[in-house]
Amino acid sequence: MIKLNRISGAFRRMNTPMDMTEGTPWRRIVAFTLPMLIGNIAQQLYSTVDSIVVGHYIGDNALAAVGSAMPIVNLLLVLFIGISAGANIMVSQYFGAKNRESLSYTIGNCITVTAICCIFLMLVGTPVIRPILVLLNTPVSILSDCTYYLVISVVGIAGMAFYNILSSIIRGMGDSFSALWYLLVATVLNIGLDIFFVAVADMGVAGVALATVIAQFVSSILCIIKLSKMSEQFDFGKSFMRPIGSYVKTLVRLGLPSGLTQAIFSSAMIVVQSLTNCFGEQFIAANVVVMRVDGFAMMPNFSFGTAMTTYAGQNVGAKKMDRVILGAKQGTLLAVGISAVITGIILLFGRPLMGIFTDTKALVDLSYRLMCLLAVGYIAVAVTQSLSGVMRGAGDTMTPMWISLITTVALRVPIAYTISYLTRTPELPYGLNLCIQISLLISWVAGALLTTAFYLRGKWKNKII
Repeated sequence: MIKLNRISGAFRRMNTPMDMTEGTPWRRIVAFTLPMLIGNIAQQLYSTVDSIVVGHYIGDNALAAVGSAMPIVNLLLVLFIGISAGANIMVSQYFGAKNRESLSYTIGNCITVTAICCIFLMLVGTPVIRPILVLLNTPVSILSDCTYYLVISVVGIAGMAFYNILSSIIRGMGDSFSALWYLLVATVLNIGLDIFFVAVADMGVAGVALATVIAQFVSSILCIIKLSKMSEQFDFGKSFMRPIGSYVKTLVRLGLPSGLTQAIFSSAMIVVQSLTNCFGEQFIAANVVVMRVDGFAMMPNFSFGTAMTTYAGQNVGAKKMDRVILGAKQGTLLAVGISAVITGIILLFGRPLMGIFTDTKALVDLSYRLMCLLAVGYIAVAVTQSLSGVMRGAGDTMTPMWISLITTVALRVPIAYTISYLTRTPELPYGLNLCIQISLLISWVAGALLTTAFYLRGKWKNKII
């Protein structure tokens, strides 16, 4: 009985909001990051399982169709990425300042704004999907499957949107465990539905999209239930969901740069996808495999970035700037060390990893070659994500946006097309296909250098809400 009580007590503590304004900074950051990293890995399993099931049960062309759809899905999600970023900053700062009223109105207004955006995207996004795919030179052989995947994803976008925003709110209060439990439940459900819809019901690519939508709806409902039970931290009810101008404006001011950053990145991905499509179905499929492994490799970086935003936000709210600086240094060093280890693993064991997604040897070889080129860039991304997270947590969301604009629009896209143009030959009418990965690596390194420079400059300290 005593052991059961201890386990129960430990479980309750894990699911309780964490005050990151006290304790050793790196310990708090690791304690917050670890469950979130597991959760992000689980979330990445959504798309990874999709790719494995599609690649083995349907074929390489279907795998290419899912890959071609993802940049457009990411672009449609930029509104919610912006809301999520703004919510995390506001919630963490108000939680750190112990401002219950502002915290309550922030959470309620986030839910209302998210619902409005979901309705807007469902009405506007669905009719333009196929024309966009045609405009992007999507091969005819994968056009129909790509369209089915996107239509289902857009119709069910509320599940994706609400999970991301609500889990961001919960994390802003220092609770990274609850979102993990809910995501693990959804991941298991997604895997089961993937296999059933594709292998048993023979629904093809549409079944993969439907499985993901259903699983994400489940995770968002679990987040709502969790928030409704957090009465010790804030008030949850209809009266706080009524839009309040000041809160909506702050949410937009803080979230818009992050949303625009993702919009810029997603738009660049779509432009680059148009170039990628020129290299044929096998290269498209190889990029899908690379993106899936890349997604896992990037998880520690994204997790540390989010953790640093919450850490910085709570400590800025508590007016402990010295603690913010110390945590930024320790968190960045941790992120860099982990990324270095991941890079080594990819270089040593990358080929077997690629083989998980396809049985085609030529596709495995091409995917591994592309992956090796990108691997060393993960260390640079670790620096960018960690320091950008600190700046965002303090309320400076503009600087990371401008850095993303420069590295993506001014560097990545032009470099990719320039290399493609300069390397054209009769045998390679569209040039060297490695131009996609080379341009991405250069943009990552440039982003790390610019982010470090602006962080050291220190103007982000003056952006507190």
